[in-house]
Amino acid sequence: MQRTDEDLYRLMRLGDRGAFAELYERREPGLYRYALHMTGSTAAAEEIAHDVFIQLASAVNRFDEARGALEGWMFGVARNLVRVFRRKGGVEEAVDQRVDHDILGGLIDDEDLAALRAAVAELPEAYRCAVVLCDLEERSYEEASGIIGCPIGTVRSRLHRARGLLAAKLRKRGLPSGNVQTQVLGGAAR
Repeated sequence: MQRTDEDLYRLMRLGDRGAFAELYERREPGLYRYALHMTGSTAAAEEIAHDVFIQLASAVNRFDEARGALEGWMFGVARNLVRVFRRKGGVEEAVDQRVDHDILGGLIDDEDLAALRAAVAELPEAYRCAVVLCDLEERSYEEASGIIGCPIGTVRSRLHRARGLLAAKLRKRGLPSGNVQTQVLGGAAR
């Protein structure tokens, strides 16, 4: 039986390096992808994912199980680190196309992908976060709600508004309305 994140955290706090490694292997890829989509920078994404685990191991920033799931806490830390990156005027760089093609399943070509990435980067943070989690990371509304720390209805409304904004931005870039919006952003209800 697979141990929960919280089980691994408790073992990690007791000095079990294997538990830390297992937790890192389980959660680092998702944290990295989230930070990559939120910042547009592979270097920032690597640093943010790494820093989440540094904070997790720190005696100062203790996770409290009574306040929610460890995964939500970790994404909350990542979200705060993304804010710091963007507030400092973090420079976006060209993102490795292979990462997005893996996530998007090769549904769109590179030009459309670049337009999508630019449009997502222009969204307000709350909307961008909903799109990254629900559409790009394919999380359920419930999972996104737990990670963001807001009600499911709020996730749905942010996602609906974000999709509308993205569709308008992509139309301005000359993409047909049935292209990227339908294949990637039209997502089924979760």
